[in-house]
Amino acid sequence: MSPSFAIITPSYAPDFQRCQLLANSVNQYIQPPFVHYIVVDRCDAQLFSSLANTRTRILTVESVLPRWIFREPIFRKVWLSWKVPPLRNWILQQIVKLAVAQQIEQDVAVFVDSDVIFVRPFDLNQLAQDDQQVRLYRDDQGNPVQRDMHRKWHASAAEVLGLSTIDPQIPDYIGNLITWRKQNVIQLCQHIEMVSGRGWIQTLAGVWNLSEYVLYGLFVDQVIPQQAQHYPDHRNFCHDYWLTECIAGEALQDWVSQLQPEQVAIMISAKSGMSVQDYAPLLAQMTF
Repeated sequence: MSPSFAIITPSYAPDFQRCQLLANSVNQYIQPPFVHYIVVDRCDAQLFSSLANTRTRILTVESVLPRWIFREPIFRKVWLSWKVPPLRNWILQQIVKLAVAQQIEQDVAVFVDSDVIFVRPFDLNQLAQDDQQVRLYRDDQGNPVQRDMHRKWHASAAEVLGLSTIDPQIPDYIGNLITWRKQNVIQLCQHIEMVSGRGWIQTLAGVWNLSEYVLYGLFVDQVIPQQAQHYPDHRNFCHDYWLTECIAGEALQDWVSQLQPEQVAIMISAKSGMSVQDYAPLLAQMTF
């Protein structure tokens, strides 16, 4: 019996058009059954409600976090708390992913950012093997471009997990279409609490260099490797554009045409400066 899947997409109002494009592509190309959870701040929920349907659910950040974490309208870049210092949005978003992954009904969470667009049919069962082992994205070569930052993320994760050393290879666990098993996330947060003697949210709120994907990857690889039910896979199913400069016309078409046979989605970073209108018409015209 195959595991059940949930797609999880954190988003916010400035990315609504990107998220709308993603949601439409999910409904067009992803083979059911699945549930797509789009997680937004309560103040953005009405805007995103138009994306809800039988397979797409809108969750609010406030509904998945404990009540002692809250936002005041005058402080847009931080969340406040009675128990920890103000949380930066970047840290809060990672905590939200860990919280949502524990609360879904499905077995496996598949994280898909709102600037991703599916362009080919995809069966989520391709992320699992017959024995229910689920794909864990891991590139043992690491990330040569951001190696120093990845080393910091690994060091922070190792400390939180109570590990004395880090893998000198600094394997890369970060990407798109990242898969977690719900039960592993529950065990991860329990393990953090056992090591720190505090709640997992309170512990992670105090971590400066935090990567949720590295944290999960190290946990399943080094703390529960025999029970994790994962298999490593370095393939990237998404064709990514991370640069902070716009491309258009033939340059954009050339980049899109580099989509590899195994890749089913395209990601054009919101930080590129390109709007949805800059690339959506081209994608609609192309055959993949």
